[in-house]
Amino acid sequence: MEFTEGIDFKGKDYTTSAFTRGEYENCTFTGCNFSGTDLTGVVFTECEFTDCNFSNAKCKGTGFKEVFFKDCKLTGLNFSIADPFLMAMNFTDCYLNLTSFYQLKLKKSRFINCNLQEADLTETDFTEASFTNCDFKHAIFENTILEKADLCSSINYSIDPEQNRIKKAKFSLPAVTGLLDKFNIVIS
Repeated sequence: MEFTEGIDFKGKDYTTSAFTRGEYENCTFTGCNFSGTDLTGVVFTECEFTDCNFSNAKCKGTGFKEVFFKDCKLTGLNFSIADPFLMAMNFTDCYLNLTSFYQLKLKKSRFINCNLQEADLTETDFTEASFTNCDFKHAIFENTILEKADLCSSINYSIDPEQNRIKKAKFSLPAVTGLLDKFNIVIS
């Protein structure tokens, strides 16, 4: 397996040219297109992705260790089949619509200005995670751990407090009414 360290990749289109499988450490990827690319078994350690498109990329067994995504499109990405060992990711200004984080441990992760519409957050451990200005319209929260998580500035979530762990999580008005959706009541 090839090892690459400290390289800046700019404007690469991996939909037309092959992506070299291997380990990438301290690399930056700017304006790269990984849409539909097979990233099976690739390991990214302390890498930064800016303005990249990962829509529907295949990431079975892919390692994301201390990875930062900024202004990236990750629509339909299935992180749940990635390598969970030492997984740590942070997202800023990213589109994560239809993304699956099923059963992952993403403690203390940061999501800033992200769109998580219809994302699958089932059984994900987001203990002490921070969600700043995130949109959770139709996102699935089921047996999700949100203890000490901060959702104060996030919107459109529907979280059942009886099916999710929300002890000491932070919410704010008016979005906190999303904790009452299951009761089908009218709040005026």
